[in-house]
Amino acid sequence: MKMKYYFVIFFLILAMFLVGCGGGVTPATDEAKIKSVINEFCLAINDQDWSKAKSYCVYGSEAYYQICYIEDMFNTLYLYYGLITINYYINILNVSIYGNYSEVYGYLTLVMTADGYYDSDSGYFWQYLQKVGNTWKIYE
Repeated sequence: MKMKYYFVIFFLILAMFLVGCGGGVTPATDEAKIKSVINEFCLAINDQDWSKAKSYCVYGSEAYYQICYIEDMFNTLYLYYGLITINYYINILNVSIYGNYSEVYGYLTLVMTADGYYDSDSGYFWQYLQKVGNTWKIYE
C-alpha cells in the first residue's frame, strides 16, 4: 500500500511539472527551437533518460530539481515494481517570446503504468523557458 502511495505521488509530480501562466510575438527560428526543446524533453522523460531531461533545463532551476526529484522517486518505485512505463505527450498550442524568455502554452497527456497499476492525467499547461547562449532551456 505504501508503494501505491509513492506511485501516485510520482505521477502527480510528473503531471504537475508543466504548470504556470503568459502571451507575445516570436521569430520563427526561435519558436522552432523552443518546440524542439519541449518535444525532446518529453522524449527524454518517455525514455526515462533523466540526464538528458535535465540537460533541457536551466541548471539549478526549479525544473532541474523537479527532474532530480522525479528520478529519485522513479528509482525507488523501480525497486518495488520493476518495469515502469511513462508516456508523456505534449501538444503545443502557443509560443510567446519576450527577449531571452519564453512562455509555452499547450495540452499534455501523461500515462504511467507499473506492476498492474495504471494512472493517467491530462490538461492545459504553461511552460517557461530561458535562452542560455543560443539554446532555449526550461526553467519552470
